[in-house]
Amino acid sequence: MLAGMLKITVSLIPGGVGTERKLGELHISNVGGRALANYQCVLYGDDLPGPARATVRRYPRWSASVWDLVGRAIAKSLSGQERLPRRPDLVAVPIHTDGNLPYVRMCDIPEPARSAFERRMRWSTVPVIPGKGDCAYSWDWQAFIGGGR
Repeated sequence: MLAGMLKITVSLIPGGVGTERKLGELHISNVGGRALANYQCVLYGDDLPGPARATVRRYPRWSASVWDLVGRAIAKSLSGQERLPRRPDLVAVPIHTDGNLPYVRMCDIPEPARSAFERRMRWSTVPVIPGKGDCAYSWDWQAFIGGGR
């Protein structure tokens, strides 16, 4: 099941003005997995004999900039290997409890995951834990990091 697709286009604009000439496209589709997702990559280019296909497997969602995934997808499509700096670790956020209520503190969530999670949580019910700042229910965080929220 396709969960979503990124489309990256590379174009040449001579002199920075005028008619744009598309050189290629990269499609990156989330095809499965939860917190560690699998991405199918198809690279199309005028200078390629045909579409270059690859899969980036078990990539930790929301653990780095989208450009890290794009770079790995390009490398894997062209060379068959991810030849980039060390892959980021899965985002680790401590789960706290207040009585029987498990929660996460927004300040404990690193970027870029924090901003994306905050956007997804807008208008949602959240716990109010005195002295802990902005919080969210742990199950909302786990659903988000697993691709469900």
